[in-house]
Amino acid sequence: MPALFSALDWRAMNQQERDLGFNNVVAVPGAIELVAGWEQRSADLRKRFPDQLDLRYAPRERNRIDFLKAADKAPTLLFIHGGYWQTRAKEAFTVFAGGPMAHGINVALIGYTLAPDATLDEIVAEIHSGVDYLTGQLPALGAAGDDIVVSGWSAGGHLTSMALSHPKVRGGMAISGIFDLEPIRHSYLNEKLKADEATSHRNSPMMMAGGPLKPLSLVAGSAELPLLRKQTADFAAHRARYGLPVTYEEIPGADHFSIMHEMMSPTGRITTLIRQLFERTAG
Repeated sequence: MPALFSALDWRAMNQQERDLGFNNVVAVPGAIELVAGWEQRSADLRKRFPDQLDLRYAPRERNRIDFLKAADKAPTLLFIHGGYWQTRAKEAFTVFAGGPMAHGINVALIGYTLAPDATLDEIVAEIHSGVDYLTGQLPALGAAGDDIVVSGWSAGGHLTSMALSHPKVRGGMAISGIFDLEPIRHSYLNEKLKADEATSHRNSPMMMAGGPLKPLSLVAGSAELPLLRKQTADFAAHRARYGLPVTYEEIPGADHFSIMHEMMSPTGRITTLIRQLFERTAG
């Protein structure tokens, strides 16, 4: 691990430093406009694949899945959006299905209830319910098999790691994720999350002894906030320490938002890593 990360301790920071250490919108000029562009391009793509949108997997309003079919009998990637568990929606991320779909991979995007209307425990449970529903529907949707690979960005990276324990998930691709919730609990983000120490520990993969013996690819951007880069680097080291299959790399020059271009593009690095996950886990 780089010396910068080993010397970086959120506990030694004051409240403002800690808050800014996780505030990506402040750190990345033009982030709001960039996400607005994602939303527009996602709306255009949704119009091209209208047949299986908003499939309901549970009773709450956001418990819906969009399924975009690349090909008959193709494998399926489930994508989990970010927003620190309290903002954004699946509809803004449809554009990122383009990279994997260009290689014949179906892409499903899952919505979930946001904090404070749901706790972290409830959000994690919703993702597991969504996996139950989706994998049960794959044959009817014309997809291959009854299992999936899961991916997610930011908070979705955390939820990807938490979904690995589901028996129908065969691997994961976590992009700029959060894997230790303790610094989050001591930041401005906990105003809506309302996580206590026990909740934080239950939902922090870094706090767990070991983890699922399934391949997990971890990426972050080299231009991201140091506390976020440290999250991914530390979790990669944690998995390696327990002998769990893991790859870790930083995308040169990528910030917390521009890193997603590597999934949008058919030739992007994240798209390539997703393809490799499917190849490694093919049954």
